[in-house]
Amino acid sequence: MSLVADAPSPLARLTMMVSDSITITKRNVIKIRRVPDVLIFSTLSPIMFVLLFAFIFGSAIKLQGTSYREFLIAGIFAQTAVFGSTFTGTSLAEDMQKGIIDRFRSLPMAPAAVLVGRTVADVVINVVSLVVMSVTGLLVGWRIRGSLLDAVLGYVLLLLFAYAVSWLMALVGLLVRTPEVFNNASFIVIFPLTFIANTFVPSAELPTPLRVFADWNPVSAVTQAVRDLFGNTSPLAAPPQVWSMRHPVVTTLIWVVVLLAIFVPLSLRQFKRTVSR
Repeated sequence: MSLVADAPSPLARLTMMVSDSITITKRNVIKIRRVPDVLIFSTLSPIMFVLLFAFIFGSAIKLQGTSYREFLIAGIFAQTAVFGSTFTGTSLAEDMQKGIIDRFRSLPMAPAAVLVGRTVADVVINVVSLVVMSVTGLLVGWRIRGSLLDAVLGYVLLLLFAYAVSWLMALVGLLVRTPEVFNNASFIVIFPLTFIANTFVPSAELPTPLRVFADWNPVSAVTQAVRDLFGNTSPLAAPPQVWSMRHPVVTTLIWVVVLLAIFVPLSLRQFKRTVSR
């Protein structure tokens, strides 16, 4: 009889990783329930943006063929999805600071489960935020003009994009190590992406250098995709000249694949380096 235990098969390792990820996801969801302040303030922020932009800037910005409020909501959706992904980095930095990651190291669990469970749990926050945002949008005059299937696809695209961005935030959270530093570092990334885009004003209204950046900005792609799927585009508007804006759904899916392909392995590698210190 061999005294050395056989290495687990790939299927066994995958099963273990999935099981551990589900456990970590449950832990993070329970944490949200026990600390409701996180969920409350994550939903208050998009409500504030909707009300401020709809009633303050909406009276000053005129769009041909559609109301600014219908134009706005897709941008707020995209911004909220990106902002919601920051909980991944903040939570990881907080767990490292409190030593919870060291406790996970002492357990017979798949290392990747910590990151997978954290990113999946943040999808729950984004779902709640999108529900609150949709209700708020309906109250200020936004309506879904497309089909039900297109609307569902729009919400799915937002969640997929948010999940992909959460892996970028996971890497930043592992690099900076404290929640305070992460908050400052993440906003350096988030604000250019969400404001130099077609989220709040048409990209055609921007100066040429900013317009080029906005047209190829992944946030612009998901915003335009959601507008098209929700039927919130103007029939009088000229068709986009840039490929990314003519095919926003495909562009969004390409960005999701690119972000996951780059930041999932980088985050896993950084996690191994961080816990081995």
